[in-house]
Order: sequence, then C-alpha cells, then structure tokens
Amino acid sequence: MIDKQRKSRGPGRSAVADAAAASPVTSDRPNDAIAERDGPRDECGVFGIYAPELDVSRLAYFALYALQHRGQESAGIAASDGTHIITLRDTGLVSQVFDEDKLRGLTGDMAVGHVRYSTTGSSGWENTQPIYRADNHMIALAHNGNLINAVELHAELREQNVNFRSTSDSEIIAALVSNSQAATLQEAVAEVMPKLKGAFSTVIVNKEAVVGFRDPAGLRPLALGQIGERYCLASESSAFDIIGASFLREVEPGEMITLTERGIETAMVCPGERRAFCVFEHIYFARPDTKLEGQLVQQSRRRMGEILWREAPVDADIVVAVPDSGNPAAKGVSRASGIPMDDGLIKNRYVQRTFIQPGQELRKLGLRMKFTPLPEIVEGQRLIVVDDSIVRGNTTMQIIGMLREAGAKEVHLRISAPPIRHTCHYGIDMSSNEQMIAHGRTVDEIAKELGADSLAYISLEGVYEAIRGERGAHCDACFTGDYPLADTDRAQGKFALEELAVVPGGSGAPA
Repeated sequence: MIDKQRKSRGPGRSAVADAAAASPVTSDRPNDAIAERDGPRDECGVFGIYAPELDVSRLAYFALYALQHRGQESAGIAASDGTHIITLRDTGLVSQVFDEDKLRGLTGDMAVGHVRYSTTGSSGWENTQPIYRADNHMIALAHNGNLINAVELHAELREQNVNFRSTSDSEIIAALVSNSQAATLQEAVAEVMPKLKGAFSTVIVNKEAVVGFRDPAGLRPLALGQIGERYCLASESSAFDIIGASFLREVEPGEMITLTERGIETAMVCPGERRAFCVFEHIYFARPDTKLEGQLVQQSRRRMGEILWREAPVDADIVVAVPDSGNPAAKGVSRASGIPMDDGLIKNRYVQRTFIQPGQELRKLGLRMKFTPLPEIVEGQRLIVVDDSIVRGNTTMQIIGMLREAGAKEVHLRISAPPIRHTCHYGIDMSSNEQMIAHGRTVDEIAKELGADSLAYISLEGVYEAIRGERGAHCDACFTGDYPLADTDRAQGKFALEELAVVPGGSGAPA
C-alpha cells in the first residue's frame, strides 16, 4: 500500500505536497488585513464520490471550487484506486493547489476532498486535509465541524501511544477510525460516532468505499447527490450543480451513508435527542443557490430582508447592500419598502485572491482595497445599508465612514441576523464574546459606536419565519447563548491541541 502523502521528503511532507508547494502559494491565507470582514470566519467544506467510470478527482476539484466560500486556507483531494490512496493537499485556494498535472496524478475509483478554514488548530500545512492514516485501517478523511471533547479524546489516544502529525480535531476522528479493531470501515465508523461530541459532517475513503456521516444533532450540513448511476456527498447541494449531479436529499443527523459498487447503503448509527441545525448556515454561510431544509437559501435571505423592513421601517431614498452577502436581504428590503436599490458600494472580488502584502501606503487605505463607495450614487441620499451580520464592527464602522465621506446624508444600518453575542463551539470561528460589538451593549449604543443614524437587527422570530423552520430544530447559540449540546462549556478553544505541544509534522510526541 503506497500513499504519496506518507513518502516524506522532509518533516511531514510528500512528493506530491512538495510539488504543490512549488505553485504560487506563499501564505497560509490571503492577507487578513484586506480580507477581513465583520461576518464570522468561514468553516470547511467536504466532498466525496464513488464513480469508477468517471474522473473522480476532476469532479472533486470542481465540487471544491463550488465550496470555496466555506474555506480559503487550504484545499486537498484524496483518491483511492482500491489498492492505494493518493493525497494532495496544501495551503491556498483550490485553483492554486491544483493544476492539470496534479489532477492527472490523482487516479482512482473514488475520492474525497476538503476546503478549510481552521476552527481547531492553526492554519499551517500540517492541518490541511484530507488527513491520511494507515493504522489498522488505511483511510483519508475530510471533516467539517468542531469537537467539543477533542482534548479528552486526544489524551485517551495518546495514552494508547497513538501519534499525531497535526493539531486539528479532525485527525482525532481519523485516528479513532484508523485504529479501530473493527473488521470494516463501516463498523469502525459506527463504533467511533457515539464517542464524538460536537459537530462532525465527515467523509472518509478507504480501499473499498466512501463513507459519509453526520453528527446526531445535524449541526453542520451534508447532502447526498446522484451523478449518472453513481452517488456523491457534499457540504452543500450547490456543489452538485457544477458537476452535473442531482440533489437527492440531506444526510440525516446520526446517519451513515456508504457508497460502493453496490450503490448506497444507509444506517442510522446514533440518532440524537433533538436536531440543532445551525441557523447561521441559512443567514450567511451557505451559497445562495444551495438548498437547506427544503428551502433555497436565496429566497430565505430575501424574505429576511422583507421581514426586516416590516420590523424596522425608516424614511430613506436608496437601499444599498454590503456586497455580496448583503445582496439578497437588501433586495427583500427594497421589494417590501418600494425604495429603489442601487449599487452604492462596489466590491473588488479579487482582493481576497492575492497573497501579496499591500505595503504600508496601500495599507493606509484599508478597506478601500475591498469596497469602493460611489459618490455619484450616495451623495445627498438617505441610505438604508443592509448587511447579513456584524461581529466586531470594525469593517462596518469603516464602511459607514466611507459612505459619509462620499456624501451620504443619512446612513441607516439594517442587519439580517440578530445581534451576535456568543462564540460558536460547533465549527464557526468567531471572536471571543468580549470582542463582539454587541456584547454588553444596547442596539442604540452599537449604532452610536458604528456612527449610524439608526440600527436595527432582524428578530430571532423573524429569522425562523424567513427560513420556515422551528427554533427547537436549530442551533442559535451565537445569538442567544443557548447551546444545544451538553458539556459545551467544556470546549477549550481553537488552539487547545496546540497547547499540548504536539510536534507539527513529527511523531506527535510532546515537545
């Protein structure tokens, strides 16, 4: 059994990874000073496919391309031909990590892929995915979510002399599955799932199958699709559209789905006490063309804007979206109010794709490298500025300042999410509570801090009306502090595993 990810040419690297490193990827992430926005950081996206007749790695590439919004720190694909698992993973965007030559080297009958934004562990190469392990089972794993019992599981595995090469909770899942004494991958996954606490929408490939599974609360999304006579799995249904697959259904919370030559096998491994799908997927994370819980995200977000206007009308001349995430809700505000919508802010969509530091002079321009106000549109106008969320408030404050400099007479801020006051422990990287502008402040105090003439957030009831869902089947802890999983208070933060002094790329022994 050969896996190119394990043929080390240096600490923890491979021939394939070194080839990827030769591409123009010079940083773990696009320049944060430019890319930063007020919304929560992205999370991760996963994809899996079994289709011997098709070019599975190429399909995985395009599926990950469609999921790029879920993570921009790294990308990777692992392909299995029934004998070997070949992995290629590196920091950077999907288009930077892969090219034609690299995809041609990823031959196989089945594949899994991953795009990452770190929610546990740093953004270094050692934490890129898919994660390869070959203990009792040879596997490659891609995970979206966050384990709240990662530290405890890590300690248990270390006591069993299990070594780690990364500081992500995803490798804990991989290590548990790979070290299982179960006869098959499916049995190993069924054995491991009840041990995991938190969010874990996961796909794994071995020599025989692709296995996907979702946590009992269904916190993070995972969908099942069909391409020809074969099947695939993805974080969002929008990934199916780009490869010509059709969306069949969402993977049920606690369900395990196996894709093999025989087709689909399903098993309900560990049903949960209640569903707790992240409501913020509807508001912010998912692509507008994704279907979640039977609703097209674009339509849900437009309804949020309509409800936001109903809840907080104001005299104004123009509706302006903070592009691109504020566009659907702004259209809803405009439709409900009858106030015309215009492009008062233009977004440079290529800023986040550069890895070149801007230099001190350009850095002084700050957000102007990403957003450009149009004085010809906003001068002398009373604006309703619509965005999907505010966390720290820094970017929002600068946008309001730029619009005023461009001549806006009034700026009324409308947000299609309730105030975010609590951090997420289930796979979204948010600031600490103390860093959030809504923490300990009233709405009027926030408006004053931001420099807005008025500020209104949609109500939580308005959000559930817009997505046509019930609060008892969702997680809204970032708004309410009501965490749906027991022991969430034991979660120990993004860098908890780093503090255990695991040696990156090494044996995993304490430093």
